[in-house]
Amino acid sequence: MFAKSLPAALLLSIACTSTGPARAEAPRPASFPSSPITIVVPFGPGSGSDVYARYFGEKLSKRLKQPVVIENKPGGGGTVAALSIMSQPANGLSILLGSNSPMAVNVSTYKKLRYDPVKQFIPLSGLTRSMAVLIVPKDSPIKNINDLVSRGKSTPRLNMGTYSTGYQLGVAGFAKEAGINWQDVPYKGLSQTTTDVIGKQLDLAVIDTPGTTRIINGGQVKAVAVTGDKRHPELPDVPTLKESGYSDAIHYSWTALWLKAGTPTETVQYLSDNMQAVLSEPSSATFVSNNSGEIMDLQPDQLRQFQLQEIKRFEKAATQTNFTKL
Repeated sequence: MFAKSLPAALLLSIACTSTGPARAEAPRPASFPSSPITIVVPFGPGSGSDVYARYFGEKLSKRLKQPVVIENKPGGGGTVAALSIMSQPANGLSILLGSNSPMAVNVSTYKKLRYDPVKQFIPLSGLTRSMAVLIVPKDSPIKNINDLVSRGKSTPRLNMGTYSTGYQLGVAGFAKEAGINWQDVPYKGLSQTTTDVIGKQLDLAVIDTPGTTRIINGGQVKAVAVTGDKRHPELPDVPTLKESGYSDAIHYSWTALWLKAGTPTETVQYLSDNMQAVLSEPSSATFVSNNSGEIMDLQPDQLRQFQLQEIKRFEKAATQTNFTKL
């Protein structure tokens, strides 16, 4: 699935680590506890990450024949959730649903990050990804990317709304390449961001596609471009930034599962194999697609390589934008 669309260099690296045909699923380790598994989500109830955690948590519970509970710990760009995992035993019963922010972005945006997302966490499984979309008010003079670039160069500074540092840095390459001047206006969530685009308090915004395609197709706002490596199936007439000539503008929000470093290898393999089986079910792909995303079925070694690539990407973006660390 997803691995086929990874950059060639990363695919080559992954291919070099392959050990041959797919192996049988790892057996349940004798030392693995039968107590409930907790998936910690760094965002509140009802968020995209929360929806995915509950869906996949239920599926994993059925496969393992073991309770899986969801615990929401929002705050600090995922720091609160990450630290909560660090306080638990490394036995596989506490899983972090980590996204761009806690597992990649925070390395470049915090002066003193209180955890190390590489050294203190073990990759378990990729989960999902979704592209972002650039939207403008419905009667904005900006109708396409060329209009946005032209206006961005001729206007002292456009007001661009985001509710994630990941989004701010995710489109930094495009702004740099296009020579656009914009002022990032931070928000706490999707709802208020889209409200202010509709109300023309913002010139544009970069937001999630999940939950947003409805207002775009309903004509409340206009979509100028998407940040994927291909067009979004629900927005077939909206071009990607890449096809508009901006090769450094591919950005996805992603989710993946992580364990505390020190978790026994056999436990990691057991849980990873079962998550891969869950992700391979057609119903999983349908559910994620219905939420405007796609399956990101990376195994542990692939997920680690992907994470390191993302950290470098955000570090480059932070340098380009002279980002002031928090």
